[in-house]
Amino acid sequence: MDRRNNRRDTEGCSVVTANRLLDGRIVWLDAQGKWQLSIAHACLFPNDGMEDVLRSQNARAGADYVVGVYGVQVEQTAHGTTPRTTRERIRADGPSVHAEFTPSWQPAPAAVSGS
Repeated sequence: MDRRNNRRDTEGCSVVTANRLLDGRIVWLDAQGKWQLSIAHACLFPNDGMEDVLRSQNARAGADYVVGVYGVQVEQTAHGTTPRTTRERIRADGPSVHAEFTPSWQPAPAAVSGS
């Protein structure tokens, strides 16, 4: 069972996420079975088949150098694939910290201009 999403809808889609073992970066599984840094490249899986997908990916986790593999329910919006929960939107969009503390591998957020 997917520990993080035990109330998954039977309809809809999910993506698979994990953390890269080397540096802890959040990664998303693409259609070729490779781990990508952006949710935009994530493969959509029907919710009714997620348990099999997660079982397979958890079995491969060590070989793929990832940990914490789990599914994230998503919706297709005008902005692309969007996680349904706030926690996962934060993970997908990157660090939610002041630009001064943004890791060097993450682009600094664009400045918001005042009106």
